[in-house]
Amino acid sequence: MDTAPDIVRVPDLIDPFGRAITYLRVSVTDRCDFRCVYCMSEHMTFLPKQDLLTLEELDRLCSAFVARGVRKLRITGGEPLVRKNILWLFRSLSRHLERGTLDELTLTTNGSQLAKYAADLKACGVDRINVSMDTLDPVKFKAITRWGDLGQVLLGLEAAEAAGLKVKINAVALKGVNEHEIDDLIRFAHDRGADLTLIETMPLGDIEGDRTDQYLPLSIVRARLLERWTMEDIPYRTGGPARYVRINETGGRLGFITPMTHNFCESCNRVRLTCTGTLYMCLGQDDAADLRGPLRASPDDGLLMEAIEAAIARKPKGHDFIIDRTTSKPAVSRHMSVTGG
Repeated sequence: MDTAPDIVRVPDLIDPFGRAITYLRVSVTDRCDFRCVYCMSEHMTFLPKQDLLTLEELDRLCSAFVARGVRKLRITGGEPLVRKNILWLFRSLSRHLERGTLDELTLTTNGSQLAKYAADLKACGVDRINVSMDTLDPVKFKAITRWGDLGQVLLGLEAAEAAGLKVKINAVALKGVNEHEIDDLIRFAHDRGADLTLIETMPLGDIEGDRTDQYLPLSIVRARLLERWTMEDIPYRTGGPARYVRINETGGRLGFITPMTHNFCESCNRVRLTCTGTLYMCLGQDDAADLRGPLRASPDDGLLMEAIEAAIARKPKGHDFIIDRTTSKPAVSRHMSVTGG
């Protein structure tokens, strides 16, 4: 599919600290078919569907960023695969892969819809996906996700592998919940040729609970793992914030995303676009730019490009994440599903 006009290249986006913005994470919906305890309230109020950008508008916005030097697009949510007609967007964006103006089109998913969509995603040029899975225990999986079915996710993993998709499994490290399953998750991922990335819980949004009860520093996890595994730091990067080691016993890769214990802001090349057209220059800051207004104000991209440039000029040096043990309030009030996971 290549019906859109060629992209007119304009100068790349450079933030005030000299960092090139080459990675755009795009939330296509704030809705999800899970209610993970560290991400959402069980009684979420979602955006009215009429507030969301159309798929055509999302395509135009993504294409504007590609024209400004973005080389990687990650489609997120909520759960992106619950968005109606979502394959249209993947098919349309794949034209940038075919032209060589985009290096990677990928997504983060909870895996619930992968059995249905894996082969089609591969056909759209998606080669690699992230699947969020915090436990291998079906009962605990249901407790963490509230609505999820581990069996369905495992079927999705099998479908992804059969389609030829490279899988990375993401697991949020949760104190008292899955901290004693990390070894099992390593074996599970590496036995099937997948990477595993561990993530510290982040203080985003009211989740009807105390995050101090969930927070598990990955520095502690890594120290525990070193008692049983031989880990070698490696320079492998995927464009995101994870820092990787190779586990000699398995030959597989293990990543650590540590926004709390050791932030990765100095090399941040990412911005996030919400499903309503709001651009967040930093996950851990509230400053944002409205791109929906200039997008809809003109059929050409002049106003949109000006708005993007002005937003990137405000990108901060780093985030202000902190687990507030005094008030237990989130550092940022919006939920992860709003910004894009």
